[in-house]
Amino acid sequence: MKLALILSLVLLGTVSSLHLRNEIIKLEKLEEVDTQTEESNMPERGEALTSADSSSEKKEEATELVSAAEDKNILEPKKEDAVYVLGNPGFQTVRYVLVTQLKTFSERFCQQSYRGNLISIHNSEFNCKLENLIKEINQGRVWIGAHTNSWVRKQKFKWIDRSSWDFSYWATGQPLFGWGCCVAMCTNGSGWRRTSCHWSLPFICSY
Repeated sequence: MKLALILSLVLLGTVSSLHLRNEIIKLEKLEEVDTQTEESNMPERGEALTSADSSSEKKEEATELVSAAEDKNILEPKKEDAVYVLGNPGFQTVRYVLVTQLKTFSERFCQQSYRGNLISIHNSEFNCKLENLIKEINQGRVWIGAHTNSWVRKQKFKWIDRSSWDFSYWATGQPLFGWGCCVAMCTNGSGWRRTSCHWSLPFICSY
């Protein structure tokens, strides 16, 4: 009887031990699964952050590119908007360009884009050459480099490149009855007119 009882207790202990071991194994497997799940999720979070950072960088880069493109458009006209012409040999101004983009009095543009100035005109031959150049564009006037520092009617005009004022070709009534401190050439060949410097017109740069 005692032997049977002892055997029963031994068997019960063995079964309990096996059950306990099985439970421990199950728990270990569950922990491994949880660990793997966490580890597999971590790169995804990292990737999500990296993707967000990358998106942010792309936006900043795009903004910079847009800004660069805008600066470039300010400083460099498109090829189709510029007509390059060689001047007459022996003249101080050998090259000039007609820019058909519309801008206010554009001396700064000429300086930054071509390291030059708005065109100055010193004889009738060159004036006629420019009139022939601009007569086909769809604008009434084109900026040249003449200006004055005052609205006074009898104020003297000068060239913005500081060359001598030795020639003029004013339209009828100009400059006495005109207004504006800047000067534009009429595309119909009628002469030069005082014009508000804030008007947006094509222009001619010498360089």
